[in-house]
Amino acid sequence: MSSLRSKVGKDMKIDSSFSLQNKVAVITGGASGIGGAIAKMFSDKGASVAILDIRVMDTQSLIEAVGDQAISLSVDVTDPGSVANAFGQVVQKFKKIDILVHSAGVVALDPAEKVNEDDWAKQIDVNLSGTFFVNQACGKIMLEQGRGKIINMASQAGSIALDQHAAYCASKWGVIGLSKVLASEWAPRGVTVNTISPTVVMTELGRKAWSGPKGNRMKKLIPTGRFAEPEEIAAAAVFLASNASDMINGADLIIDGGYTIQ
Repeated sequence: MSSLRSKVGKDMKIDSSFSLQNKVAVITGGASGIGGAIAKMFSDKGASVAILDIRVMDTQSLIEAVGDQAISLSVDVTDPGSVANAFGQVVQKFKKIDILVHSAGVVALDPAEKVNEDDWAKQIDVNLSGTFFVNQACGKIMLEQGRGKIINMASQAGSIALDQHAAYCASKWGVIGLSKVLASEWAPRGVTVNTISPTVVMTELGRKAWSGPKGNRMKKLIPTGRFAEPEEIAAAAVFLASNASDMINGADLIIDGGYTIQ
């Protein structure tokens, strides 16, 4: 096994353009925001894209922007049956899956003593259990293929404590831990797993949530002095999805302008 791996490493050619030509990518939570930016950039790099979202009606304009090699499917990531059905449709359409970006997630903020049972359960169900169900369903397909790249969207909240983020932090720490276990189990069979952990990202929701004095105070705590743009997260996903990242496995790529190093 070790000699085979060494030979593959020596013989491979890195595509420094980070092309995704002839690749099939699945993006959950892809109707808008970070997932939408990733779908567009993956398509620009040559990938066929399957956008999975609970709000499938919101994907029409994105599908038109992405082009002919794209489909959108409805999925509830908290329902293993819905997840399995969606991935079955992707394979039926494209015959394979090369890349998974799991970007679906929710957040509800409150001081820890005020977090209610429903908000706690929803964030754990969507952010953590949903990650497992999606990774498991796609992982089975990729393991059968003998190849694949999985990128799970975590958060800086998966590495540090954030005020009023008890449930969200718990879920995202779980996502990073789960991804490392999958990376350890699956890489010997050709499937790598990594996470991306952004700071505040200027999606439509991000702009609304972090406008005004609250956002200005937060930006002062970030060494680069600003929040991230969706395209910056998408660019990182392109790299992790390309063959240039083949030796990156079980890593958490933090994109936070240096916030967590302080």
